[in-house]
Amino acid sequence: MKRLDRYIIVKFLGTYFFSLVLILSIAVVFDLSEKSDDFFDSQAPVSAIIFDYYVNFIPYYMNMFSPLFVFISVIFFTSKLAGNSEIIAMLAGGVSFKRLMVPYFVSATIIFVLSFVLGGWVIPHSTRKMLDFENEYIKEFKSSHASDIQMEVEPGVILYIESYLKESNQGFRMSLERFEDKSLVSRLTAERIRWDSAYTWTIENYLKRDFDGMREYITRGVKMDTTINVQPDEFYITAQESEQMTITQLRHYLATQRRRGVGNIQAFETELQKRYASPLAAFIMTLIGVSLSARKVRGGMGKNIGIGVALSAIYILFSTVSSSFAVSGVMSSFMAVWMPNFIFTAIGIFLYTRAPK
Repeated sequence: MKRLDRYIIVKFLGTYFFSLVLILSIAVVFDLSEKSDDFFDSQAPVSAIIFDYYVNFIPYYMNMFSPLFVFISVIFFTSKLAGNSEIIAMLAGGVSFKRLMVPYFVSATIIFVLSFVLGGWVIPHSTRKMLDFENEYIKEFKSSHASDIQMEVEPGVILYIESYLKESNQGFRMSLERFEDKSLVSRLTAERIRWDSAYTWTIENYLKRDFDGMREYITRGVKMDTTINVQPDEFYITAQESEQMTITQLRHYLATQRRRGVGNIQAFETELQKRYASPLAAFIMTLIGVSLSARKVRGGMGKNIGIGVALSAIYILFSTVSSSFAVSGVMSSFMAVWMPNFIFTAIGIFLYTRAPK
């Protein structure tokens, strides 16, 4: 690594983390002023506000707006290098523009790894704590009632519960149907079902019908313990829960839900794709930022910074809007999430071909 490489890497990462501290400090001040009445009305403890909310608020929004921070950092210090004729001196000294990009992409790799680890495993836990705080002290949004639950708990075994109450861990009017080779072999119905522990359930006032060809065997009872491969928490998983799962948990959840035949998992598929696509924005924004601001322009860096903020804002907005297409089922999760990266990569390559060589 040359001295020039170290110089650019230190400038890049230093500006990136400085912009993080500056912008997130402003975001915390604005958020505190907006929610101060809610904190006061709910009598939230100061320790909970600091450690349960804002300590988790900062990494969540840091990762969300990381492309913006990368773009601003690259535009800011590269425009300054160009304005001081340092880039001209580098190119005149025999350093090609392609070689000049190496330390930039080394810095982008560091940010990519940091963003991937944070978004994949660290931030989901902090998001859960932050949302639990909001649910308790700001606005309750978690439901304690589920209705019309239907899922395949095992291959060929379909569970249906008309309504389930989380507070009492019991449901009403359930059925458990077992199929073999697409033929119904048994059907268990009950007026009430209650969760005991693990995968153990108790059913009350049940009727079991077993089918053997044209024969039918009926069994009635008041109470019976049975094993069903599902737990009550799985009835209350909403789209918002996707942000609280690690990459490993998302993969496991999607595999389980696909096996059970549960629909409406687009939000979880989209979130999983985001965990891979979002960190790559560090490379895309770096390519666009360097290509855009490497040329010395009259009037200073204001124009470049304005263009950079506009492009990064468009990227974040585009990513948000396209993700909603996947959740609504208009397009696949892969295309909705990766389309902004494809388009902005093409923009970056175009700008790179026009950058000073």
